[in-house]
Amino acid sequence: MNAEPKLRAVFFRTDPGNEPVREWLGGLDTEDERRIDADIVVVADHWPSVLRTSLVKKLRGESNLWEIRTRISDGKRIARVLFTIESGEIILLHGFIKKSQKTPRKDLRIAQKRSKLWRTRSG
Repeated sequence: MNAEPKLRAVFFRTDPGNEPVREWLGGLDTEDERRIDADIVVVADHWPSVLRTSLVKKLRGESNLWEIRTRISDGKRIARVLFTIESGEIILLHGFIKKSQKTPRKDLRIAQKRSKLWRTRSG
């Protein structure tokens, strides 16, 4: 039986060198940060079989954007980390606490812009 290839998690980096998802995670409660980090590891370690779980969802209408969904704190709020997959890497583009059923346009646009930048830089 062949083991699935493990993806390497990479934080998107802005031109000045900031890592927005890492910074967002650092601003969260320690337990919330730990839960989200653990879910990122699960996705990286078990891609693509993790797609059959509720942890990961493809964003509707987006060919290359996915979200990791982590229930945090009181169990009522859900953190989202938007990412793309490129060359054996899971690129963590944007993180936020989702407050509505749909992914807010603002958050989707941020991830789309960062994904496009990533592809431009690495292509």
